[in-house]
Amino acid sequence: MEWLSGLLRMAGLFVLTALAEIIGCYLPWLVLREGKSWWLLAPAALSLALFAWLLTLHPAAAGRTYAAYGGVYVTVAIGWLWLVDGVRPDRWDAIGCALALAGMAVIMLAPRG
Repeated sequence: MEWLSGLLRMAGLFVLTALAEIIGCYLPWLVLREGKSWWLLAPAALSLALFAWLLTLHPAAAGRTYAAYGGVYVTVAIGWLWLVDGVRPDRWDAIGCALALAGMAVIMLAPRG
């Protein structure tokens, strides 16, 4: 049962990390593409700083963390597509997310000595 709580903690940290990165990139996108206030760049910078800090909380080596994080990022970005952009993901999005998460699981959960 302890492995399950560790897995859920790792997944939750990856999701928070992805949200911080997406928000940090989405706000400047709003400024540059939608003509929103330049003041949005301040919370964007804070969000990207939070993203960088959250990456340091993962216990794996940096390169392994970045590689595995990519799988979760893809899935969270597709969720953003649906919830924020209002575009319903299709089966190809779902298949891509499943493949990305499978890759993340192999990287993070592989038995290592």
